[in-house]
Amino acid sequence: MPILNAIQPEQATGQAKELFNESCRVLYKAAKIDDLKIFYREAGPKQGPDVVLLHGFPSSSHMFRELMPLLANKYHVIAPDYPGYGYSDAPPADQFSYTFDHLADVIDHFLDQQNITRYSIYIQDYGSPVGFRLATRHPERIQAIITQNGNAYDEGLSPFWAEYLYPYWNERNPETEAKVRKLLTLETTKFQYQQGYRDAAHISPDTWTFDQAGLDRPGNDRIQLDLAYDYRVNPPLYPKWHRYLRDKQPPVLAVWGKNDPIFSAPGAEAFLRDAPKTELHLLDTGHFALEEDAPEIGRLIHAFLDKNVR
Repeated sequence: MPILNAIQPEQATGQAKELFNESCRVLYKAAKIDDLKIFYREAGPKQGPDVVLLHGFPSSSHMFRELMPLLANKYHVIAPDYPGYGYSDAPPADQFSYTFDHLADVIDHFLDQQNITRYSIYIQDYGSPVGFRLATRHPERIQAIITQNGNAYDEGLSPFWAEYLYPYWNERNPETEAKVRKLLTLETTKFQYQQGYRDAAHISPDTWTFDQAGLDRPGNDRIQLDLAYDYRVNPPLYPKWHRYLRDKQPPVLAVWGKNDPIFSAPGAEAFLRDAPKTELHLLDTGHFALEEDAPEIGRLIHAFLDKNVR
């Protein structure tokens, strides 16, 4: 039987050499921030431009597992889990204030600790209110914004919000809470991943299984209910975020799953109003567009950042 010689990295050439690019390996780390363990994924050359990936509900940095290697050949990408999500600490709701202001504080402190002071942000779902808080606090730090179903406009709030969230925001009581609790079930988690895709075979069941494991942790329901209630403070901040876009004019890439039942496509188109140079791409997929279109989104991000970020 012939002996096959292993190829060494220094022997690899052309496309094959990319297989040995160690910088594309995703690393799994944790940092101590405000007495909390904050888990994060990191990849890419430290000297490369920084890209901060801000996840949505009910996911975590897990949602970026396929995108990170696609960007890491050129960009330093980092994706933290918020408190209460993924592998980060989840202190009980009576010991930690679960608000979007507080989540932004923690991520702000995390980026300071990592010495990340000039960066692009990728915002999706809950990542949008976290990211826009960072951008309006530190406009000089933001190089570009990539919004993938990361809403900042009333037009993007689909009828889903009026059905489940508006009554809860108007009056928080057991009756309105009961409807919000339905959003924490496996049925709804699967719905978020399965609605609007082109091909069911593109969507791994690992996605909703991983997210639901987090939602089902003891005490996590109170965390999610608090954040769902606090989300009511975000729409009134939209005009402030729009002023930031008009005044600072950061490059914006809106790459949006147009079949999203939660944040509808007009929310993507609305960015053109305040950031006229927005690059808009509506993809034929759903809320978690990376599950079906990570290669295409990665290609669009490369072209966008190559043009806009030195």
